[in-house]
Amino acid sequence: MKYHELTIATREEVVEAISDFLHEAGAGGVAIEESGSLNRKRDTSFGQWYEHALNDIAEGDCIIQGYFAEETDMEPLVEAIKPFIEQLREYDLDPGDFTVSHQLVDEDSWAEAWKQYFKPIRVSERLTIKPTWEDYEASEGENIIELDPGMAFGTGTHPTTALCLRTLESVIHGGEEVIDVGTGSGILAIGAIKLGARAVLAVDLDPVAVSSAKENAHLNGLSEQIDVRLSDLLGVLKGETKDESGAEAGPLNVTVPVDVVVANILAEIILMFLDDVYAALKPGGYYIASGIWKNKEEVVEQGLLQAGFEIVDRRREEDWIAFVAANPKAGE
Repeated sequence: MKYHELTIATREEVVEAISDFLHEAGAGGVAIEESGSLNRKRDTSFGQWYEHALNDIAEGDCIIQGYFAEETDMEPLVEAIKPFIEQLREYDLDPGDFTVSHQLVDEDSWAEAWKQYFKPIRVSERLTIKPTWEDYEASEGENIIELDPGMAFGTGTHPTTALCLRTLESVIHGGEEVIDVGTGSGILAIGAIKLGARAVLAVDLDPVAVSSAKENAHLNGLSEQIDVRLSDLLGVLKGETKDESGAEAGPLNVTVPVDVVVANILAEIILMFLDDVYAALKPGGYYIASGIWKNKEEVVEQGLLQAGFEIVDRRREEDWIAFVAANPKAGE
């Protein structure tokens, strides 16, 4: 079987936006290769090891590849994605002097080959992400997240995902109820439970992500604790959630408002539902917002403050930022 490989050479800050576009356009998979710049220091603070040499992609650049079925008419897709990428500049996202190309490739060129680059990685003091196809023996106190991301975003190797997992480790102390907005592969939901949360409601508007998150929850033996729904946060607040088939789902596994909300998505989307997050959090509850490129730090900070949040921490990984914001306790 053959597939069309659509390749976009661009800047790292537009990865999420373009990846979302490709998924919405029907991509059967999306591969992302970011800078392996010789100027970039590799993080080994948690014992991470690296199988492959640094690539020669310039610092800040990346290559995004979407894979489409052989019968896909690629020309209209190529013509549609170019103005979409240009329009990102209006949102202060710089795609640089991007290029778009495509070719026909064999299935083995992407469906399995990418797995050789996804190795076990220790992302925090207590969490290690292990691909299901790799052998790995955990040390004492090391919690393993078994993961097969499939076509859903989220392997833990991207700075925003690692930021979220490390930040979750700082706010989860045991027994919390959590909502994971835009769950993708379910990696943050699984991490939250591994860190001691009682239950996680994981929501996503992409049926592929819902299916992937359910499967990964099952792989980790957490299907009872992680409730995956086809929904957004507003749908949760209204009680309008669905299962992966699109049928109306039953009662939630958490009681809203909850202790923690985590969202690893685009800054523009984060700004759109700040009031919903505030309503979904208990007084004293924490909101972890990641997926924020450095040029959006100030506008997200102002948005959080205007919505009534108190910013209690912010963490950085390369040029990405994660905010920890709190819903102030009553009377404060």
